[in-house]
Amino acid sequence: MQLIMQLIDFILNIDKYIETIIGSYPLLTYFVLFGIIFIETGVVILPFLPGDSVLFAAGAIIAKTGLMNPVLVLVLLYIAAIAGDSLNYSIGTRLGKRVESKQKLKFIKMEYIERTRHFFDKHGHQAITIARFVPIIRTFAPFVAGVSKMKYAEFLKFNIIGGLLWVSIMYGAGFFFGNISFIKEHFSLIILAVIFISFVPVFIAFLKGLKKK
Repeated sequence: MQLIMQLIDFILNIDKYIETIIGSYPLLTYFVLFGIIFIETGVVILPFLPGDSVLFAAGAIIAKTGLMNPVLVLVLLYIAAIAGDSLNYSIGTRLGKRVESKQKLKFIKMEYIERTRHFFDKHGHQAITIARFVPIIRTFAPFVAGVSKMKYAEFLKFNIIGGLLWVSIMYGAGFFFGNISFIKEHFSLIILAVIFISFVPVFIAFLKGLKKK
């Protein structure tokens, strides 16, 4: 419970946390941002890290402070997003037999895996790209791709496209629009709006699932 409260506090005050880290340890921030995006996309047991809000807030704070190289940050975020999905794909290939045999996996909810399978059935291999913009599904899509033995060359193509689009849009939005006076004054609300909009597809899928049941 305490961990959840700390995560909520981090999300609501993400601009203050990132600005404090950048102001005190700008070099360390490169590794922190890389780590958050890499872990959120690459570690299947951590689908709730705030990737969208981190990218948006990072772009806004970096533009505001000017203490970091925005292009270098962008490149590192690209690498983190693409490498994270590739790691997740690899984990999926290793655990594929256990998933297919319906064995219970510690820390991984089969419900999320099934939801992602339905996402794949609807969108095909392009789901790897589209999933970048859907929390939870974003983390499980490369895992399910590995489980289903999608050819890595095919996976990598959509992984790169999705990673470049996701980072560019979220980080770019923060960098170019995050310091508009209205957004600065209502930053927490904007972050909540970003999170809410990101979760809309998840809510829709959930409601459709209830309707089918």
